[in-house]
Amino acid sequence: MHRAVLRDRLLPRAAAGIVFGLTVVAGAAAAEFRTAALSGSTSAVDPGPRGGAPGAGGPLPGLNATELAFFTAAQGVFNEIDSVSGTLPGENGAGLGPRFNLNSCGGCHAFPATGGSSPTTNPQIAVATLDGARNAIPSFITRNGPVREARFVTNPNGTPDGGVHDLFVITGRSDAKGCNIAQPNFAQAVAGNNVIFRIPTPTFGAGLVENTPDTGLQTTAAALAGVRTSLGISGNFNTSGNDGTITRFGWKAQNKSLLIFAGEAYNVEQGVTNEAFPNEREGAAGCQLNATPEDHTILNATAGASPASSFSSDIVNFAGFMRLSAAPEPATPNPTTTLGSQVFMSIGCQGCHAVSQKTAASIFTGQSNVTFQPFSDFEVHNMGSGLADGVAQGAATGQQFRSAPLWGAGQRVFFLHDGRTSNIVTAIQDHASPGSEANAVIHAFDFLPPASQQALVDFLRSL
Repeated sequence: MHRAVLRDRLLPRAAAGIVFGLTVVAGAAAAEFRTAALSGSTSAVDPGPRGGAPGAGGPLPGLNATELAFFTAAQGVFNEIDSVSGTLPGENGAGLGPRFNLNSCGGCHAFPATGGSSPTTNPQIAVATLDGARNAIPSFITRNGPVREARFVTNPNGTPDGGVHDLFVITGRSDAKGCNIAQPNFAQAVAGNNVIFRIPTPTFGAGLVENTPDTGLQTTAAALAGVRTSLGISGNFNTSGNDGTITRFGWKAQNKSLLIFAGEAYNVEQGVTNEAFPNEREGAAGCQLNATPEDHTILNATAGASPASSFSSDIVNFAGFMRLSAAPEPATPNPTTTLGSQVFMSIGCQGCHAVSQKTAASIFTGQSNVTFQPFSDFEVHNMGSGLADGVAQGAATGQQFRSAPLWGAGQRVFFLHDGRTSNIVTAIQDHASPGSEANAVIHAFDFLPPASQQALVDFLRSL
């Protein structure tokens, strides 16, 4: 079909300008889009991360004095730097390693404020040799690139792996005498196309997500059924293998709660054993330098400004900080971003990035029955061969990913699960590939007039 004819079919004009309806990709046109038989073009330009003060990182509005004191203290624990012994200057947390990716939660979740995603300068470069460590920098870790974890897709015998293989080891550190383990052979894994990457997910507003009932998520998804059918979008919730409830945290929505998310990350990313993950992952002799679990409830703590924080384990503090963190604040709308929000809805982006969700009754002040706008349905969707990582987690296959919440995208530096791009336009285009549920939407985006493409990009950067 000739492009000009298709555009006229898809983009009917109205007196106030061009209005985009969901019918643009319905029926035969949707089928044509899904088969990728046509190709449009993109002229939009990513203006880059929105400037000004961070639109996130503070506490939920309306917290009482006790809740606010806990949030503030927990934020400090989230930013604490770990060493092996906990006795090195400026590295007061204990339990780092034997294998690790970084030495602080706040180092990974740093931009645009504590609780976010990768900062502009990668702290993994410096930590590789901190305190005498002798780690080499893997080829996929760069100074101006994202913080990354590495997973191997298969084991040497060809069976599925999928687990995290930490970048660094404590060998050589001044507080790790006797530990002499080696880093994984990342060069071999890269050469064999056997390594995939993940970057930190932002945690702003995570308590609102945690307190959204399963029935609410299901109702939101059901309300989008008509849109999804017209666009070839399906998707499904990842669920707990034990109680069948919806899991919602992580790139594949593999974690049920913020406490599980925190406990797993503390053990996997920093190597710190804790009350959720109490056993060392590394069994080499000479590398178990602390009694386990290294992070635990502090029975003899001296109460500080928040006794709840003082007596709680690190992972309870981490979860508390995320749970009481405010949602990202978008920029004030203007005519361009208002048009962009209309384009977002009209071409079907909300088929996966559902605009609104609603919390259940909450024990925290002012958080009951709150409607918030994460721009995610928290389902996992087939993103096609272009984004597939070959790693299955729970009910999520190797081609499925959770719809990444778009709130806060305006101040994000790196996009997609592996941080492959800093350009939000490229991230949009990378949603389209053979087998992707997003193909119809991305092709519709490609055939928008340039001004409408740019309005959509500007809208995303306003979030």
